Amino acid sequence: MSLALNLQEPVTRIAEQEFHLHTLLLVITGIIFLGVLLVMLYAIVRHRKVAGREAKQFHENTTVEILWTVIPFLILIGMALPATRTVLAQKSAAGADMTIKVTGYQWKWRYDYMDENLGFMSHLATPRDDPAALARPDYLLEVDEPLVVPVGRKVRLLLTANDVIHSWYVPALGVKQDAIPGFLRDTWFRVDKPGIYRGQCTELCGKDHGYMPIVVDARSETDYRKWLDERKKLAMAAADDPAKVWKLPDLVVRGEKVYTQNCVACHQASGKGIPGTFPALAGSPIATKDKPGHINIVLNGSKRNAAMQAWGKQLSDTDIAAVITYERNAWGNNTGEMVQPAEIHKARAGTS
Repeated sequence: MSLALNLQEPVTRIAEQEFHLHTLLLVITGIIFLGVLLVMLYAIVRHRKVAGREAKQFHENTTVEILWTVIPFLILIGMALPATRTVLAQKSAAGADMTIKVTGYQWKWRYDYMDENLGFMSHLATPRDDPAALARPDYLLEVDEPLVVPVGRKVRLLLTANDVIHSWYVPALGVKQDAIPGFLRDTWFRVDKPGIYRGQCTELCGKDHGYMPIVVDARSETDYRKWLDERKKLAMAAADDPAKVWKLPDLVVRGEKVYTQNCVACHQASGKGIPGTFPALAGSPIATKDKPGHINIVLNGSKRNAAMQAWGKQLSDTDIAAVITYERNAWGNNTGEMVQPAEIHKARAGTS
């Protein structure tokens, strides 16, 4: 197994600047450390008491005071100038060719292509409990929907969060920016060569913050346009009619998929939750009796438990109807009840 001792290979100009700045500062601090260490060792050995040396006494030496003021000042200037240039380059998103809004959720990302009327959620795709997945080099770094961008174009990211502070970090691109609820932060990158570049959320955004990967798929302009056209057609085809009346088995099958993607981390595959943190759904009154309350808490979240998110802005009417139907008919609940998308649409309108 090879041991990585340096930063990832940069694939953007800003990442190259950061790499060179890191190397420069490491050399400067290394020289300072070595110089201080050598002087200290020389003084210890050369002027040790057993050799009969007597410590010289001196005070208010103007030359020494000037030297230990001027030299550190020059060193700081030498470090500050390239650092300032790099920081200013990091913050300059002017002249972007495209803009993508990135929203952090526990524990996934949403990407909205502002110029293309296209948006989708990006979830962890690695099976957590699959022993075979542990051997894969990209374990816990795979997603079902990567962020696809064209090479050679400046991409501006507008970052925010829906719940807690997240951080969008892809080392090879030289991008790390916090996503803060109620604020819009921006950053940018321009990928110079096609490839797959991976990152993670680097904020402690909850107990499963390690399951919030980022994948950027940089493609040639031709491949990007092809992907964009296909993705738009797929989105249109997948759009559900909120007036459609579903059958119970179909809702349960779809609801299980939605639950696995969004709810299993907190409420567990068994529906028993995590005692003291996330309540059980198996046999609970909310999932067996109080149907209106069940709809309301999934749509709008819980005021008593901030960990229960509002899914109304994240899932479609059909997905919410399906997951509620699944929860009311799984783990022995077996209510036989189902929720239609039209009910969610009506409930959503009543709370807007």
